[in-house]
Amino acid sequence: MLNTDQIRQALTQVVDPELQKNIVELGMVRDIAIRDGTVHITLALTTLACPLRGQISEEVVAVVQRLDPGRPVQVHLEEMTPQEKQRLIESQAPKGEAAPKPSALVNHIDHVIAIMSGKGGVGKSSVAAMLAVALARAGKRVGLLDADITGPSIPKMFGLHTPPGLSPLGAVPPQTGAGIAVMSINLLLEDESQAVIWRGPLISSAIQQFWDDVVWGNLDVLVVDLPPGTSDASLTVLQSLPVDGVIMVTSPQDLAGMVVRKAAQMAQRLNVPILGVIENMSYVECPKCGEHIEVFGPSHAEEVAKKLGAPLLGRLPLDPQLARMGDTGQIERYHSPVFEEIAGKLLEMLG
Repeated sequence: MLNTDQIRQALTQVVDPELQKNIVELGMVRDIAIRDGTVHITLALTTLACPLRGQISEEVVAVVQRLDPGRPVQVHLEEMTPQEKQRLIESQAPKGEAAPKPSALVNHIDHVIAIMSGKGGVGKSSVAAMLAVALARAGKRVGLLDADITGPSIPKMFGLHTPPGLSPLGAVPPQTGAGIAVMSINLLLEDESQAVIWRGPLISSAIQQFWDDVVWGNLDVLVVDLPPGTSDASLTVLQSLPVDGVIMVTSPQDLAGMVVRKAAQMAQRLNVPILGVIENMSYVECPKCGEHIEVFGPSHAEEVAKKLGAPLLGRLPLDPQLARMGDTGQIERYHSPVFEEIAGKLLEMLG
């Protein structure tokens, strides 16, 4: 006859997909009872918002019914107490090492892509936002981290004003209409026009917290919008986050190309791959005849990309419609075949 000890032993076959340990070892099996012929199993999850809760429940039912085919099984889900979470967090640390951040229990980010430029004013944040939108349209789970602490602009482009939510595991970033998770210092300010006057160490600490203390969940790609130049913020991201590579944004002027090469040197010295170059504001398309007018002079994109040893991902036009939609928080409504092509190239590179 089936008993609770047999069931508990069988549940060691159910492995948490994120923590890669069985649910008994993790302390997630809170109670097992057999009442009126039905097996009742109570599981304690780190958060009831766990996106894999359905998968875990199905596996629990399956292993019990392998013991006793046809036996009714009911899985009840509860949330761990703070003490249980702390024990679980501490159990994940290798012997002699500090316990991981609570958010590490639920965060699984496949790729981190940083958007970088040598100087301001080349449309780096617009590129970061549009790349995130293009990746989301391609069916990917996307997050957007605004690491430009003193000049944040990402929330305004998406029309986001809601502060992050709170959970026992960390801050929960608000989502755009397309489901892009966004974290920015502007979401934490009472007034979005309020100046953030911080020295380098504080800026670096804030960026680290946006990585460690935010519940990003399961993402295919996290896009990081870096501030211009090679300051502390960029250094923190490239050294502290598991960055797969950077995309360099430049504009047609030779001066912009010279400065972007400086930023590229920083990435190369830190052994971070340069995934490609995007030239922004390359031309204006005449609405009457379709001619490309190079208002900032001839393109140097291919020359810059060649010197960096990276592919040219695309040349973007100067489009007033993009500026209008960014100003009104409707950037997700902007469609650009060029960005869809860039997103496709990037996904191919990342595999």
